[in-house]
Amino acid sequence: MSGGRRLANFGQRLIGRRYWSRYRFRTGNDVRLFSSGDAYFAALIERIDAATRIVTLETYIFADDEAGHDVSAALLRAVARGVRVRVITDGIGTARLPMFGDWQAAGIEHRVYNPHLFGRFGFSRTHRKLAVVDDTYAYCGGINIVDDYDHNGTRLHYPRWDFAVELRGPVVADVRVAFDLQWRRIRLGHRPKPTPETEATDAQGVTDEFVRARRRVRSGDVRAAGEPSVAFVARDNIVNRRAIEKAYLTAIGQARSEVLLANPYFMPGRKLRRALTLAARRGVDVRLVIGRKEFPILDYAVPFLYRSLLRAGVKIAEYEKTMLHGKVAVVDSNWGTVGSSNLDALSLVLNNEANVVLVLDRELDQLRGAILAAFAESRSIDAAHYEARPLSEQFVNWFMYQGYRALMKLITVGGYD
Repeated sequence: MSGGRRLANFGQRLIGRRYWSRYRFRTGNDVRLFSSGDAYFAALIERIDAATRIVTLETYIFADDEAGHDVSAALLRAVARGVRVRVITDGIGTARLPMFGDWQAAGIEHRVYNPHLFGRFGFSRTHRKLAVVDDTYAYCGGINIVDDYDHNGTRLHYPRWDFAVELRGPVVADVRVAFDLQWRRIRLGHRPKPTPETEATDAQGVTDEFVRARRRVRSGDVRAAGEPSVAFVARDNIVNRRAIEKAYLTAIGQARSEVLLANPYFMPGRKLRRALTLAARRGVDVRLVIGRKEFPILDYAVPFLYRSLLRAGVKIAEYEKTMLHGKVAVVDSNWGTVGSSNLDALSLVLNNEANVVLVLDRELDQLRGAILAAFAESRSIDAAHYEARPLSEQFVNWFMYQGYRALMKLITVGGYD
């Protein structure tokens, strides 16, 4: 099959799926992938220092360390020259920092999402990592404002494995709308009524760009149908609760040759596990890179899921070189996602999350290479050794999985399956 026809078929399969109406695809964007906090912070600070109108930033962790101080200093410089600066931090992810007093005195607007463990928004957290500068540049990914080598006060031997993207183009407007909605939600204590602008982002049918692309596919204009596209996917615990999960489900369901997935908290529901096993059984090369050594309960619970995946032919590797924090995937070298959403109950059902979906973008080659490299550096799970585990270890895996599942069903009010 020719490259052009392959791209056209891929695009046609995607735009034909009903779920894509949850968000809009945008063409005409520039995408830049970052694989370290150092590179991401340098780019973000450069854009903030050039800002003339407005800077918005939302993060789960804003650390009181060198990285946090550098970003904070850039925000203070911006507000000092008359730029409006708005920052959202999470009430649990970020402590009450001394720098917050400096922000208030300088005129930075700062709001805290759900200041207590259980608050106006239940157990929900804002786990998103977003920034928008002058409505020209937007950022989305898994990188918090924290030193690459810091992990809960201990020094990592290698930098944290994580990703973010810089976006420039029409998709920036969708990131800004999501931030503005969250900003108003915190003030009001509930989700604001949608405006025409937010309705266009959250509930519009297939976008004009992809409607036109579908017509081009049907008319045989293959080259136009293969234009790179970006979609910004935001979810919260009120609406679009399954938007990110459905993005994964559709891409994996349409996979023909390869699924590469890396995630630190791999505890998906039955639908996503079933999609992975079905893909492997139809001959797709499915590889999972799973993080470890952050939450002991997951280190013991996650291996319970390996049996059905390994039996279907899924290849699994546990990454222990450093802290794996990236939440990324690439399917058939044509589809990929970078964002904040782990594949567990909290991220898929409860927390506020944000991912970008890239289709036919050139940055997918770099992302694919990074996942393959991490897989090669990880400890492969051998099916024979896995089945030969002591009965005591098997029981611990089963018990911890059942306990985790019961707890998640409780705090998500039955939303986790």
